[in-house]
Amino acid sequence: MPTLYRRMLGLLPRIGVQVLDLGSGAAVVYRRGSRTRVPVGRAADLVARGAGRYEVTPVGPEKKADMWVVAREPSAQGDAWGSVPFGESGGRLLVDETASAADERRFQIAAAEYLCTQHVTALLEKYRVNCVFDVGANAGQYGRRLRRLGYTGRIVSFEPTADAFEKLERVAKKDDDWQVFNVGLGREDSAQSIHVGWNTMNSLLPPSDYGKDRYLRFAKTRTEDIEIRRLDGMLEKALDGITDPRPYLKMDTQGYDLEVFAGAGERIADFVGMQSEVAALRLYEGSPRMREAIATYEEAGFEISGMYPVTREESTGRVVEFDCVMVRADAVPQTATA
Repeated sequence: MPTLYRRMLGLLPRIGVQVLDLGSGAAVVYRRGSRTRVPVGRAADLVARGAGRYEVTPVGPEKKADMWVVAREPSAQGDAWGSVPFGESGGRLLVDETASAADERRFQIAAAEYLCTQHVTALLEKYRVNCVFDVGANAGQYGRRLRRLGYTGRIVSFEPTADAFEKLERVAKKDDDWQVFNVGLGREDSAQSIHVGWNTMNSLLPPSDYGKDRYLRFAKTRTEDIEIRRLDGMLEKALDGITDPRPYLKMDTQGYDLEVFAGAGERIADFVGMQSEVAALRLYEGSPRMREAIATYEEAGFEISGMYPVTREESTGRVVEFDCVMVRADAVPQTATA
């Protein structure tokens, strides 16, 4: 004999309310469209809009887990999802095995970007960084990523081009501890022209022959007049109000990082860590080779903690640029002992 609960569910369609009975005292009620129940293991259900087909893939060793991947359409080759353990970290990487095999280069670059951001986030915490200098901020992508990953200290962003700065300023207005400056940084205070119209690759330097061969965007260019300031002249304002400043320097200036670094002068010793895009293959005329850049940073007391490919040639597999993350080992805060 139906229970009162079941009889009530049976009456709802008569007044225009649809019911998806999940059993065990649970149901989904809705007025329009349709809903589909997709069993997920033994203890859960996915309730989806519409009546499309779904494929449920368990995630974990030997397909046994308490999490699942739910795909809208089954793969023509069957179960294409894979779950790869991240060593002994306890984490797992979900991969579409067919897609990652078809474009290994793109997969590797995406993995490197993820690992780099995780590493930098951990370093900011380990070194108790309370101010990140974001040089070559573009539209604020780096700063937004820091916030998503939990960094709560001050961000000071520098972006010289008008269009990108407008976007950066709009994003930073929502954040009380994010300062922005519409200037570039370099070896000397000056006025210069920057090549623009290259999306995130605007540069004070012209493209090299290799760069022109690699990127069609370099074929057309226009310039914009900008202000250049030395980093050491910006420090006091940027760090104002911070007790015991522990700054970190991130540079992504399309071949101009060493000029930015030189503009810090002796104040570079204030920074506990840094990040620079170093070139194995030069995209810009006059930019330093990777070995020259790293030697300069090392001479100033920084040591490599991570190298992550940023771009790689599809035809040869060669890395074009790396994100080089460096720290001052003696800047790690000492843990107090009883």
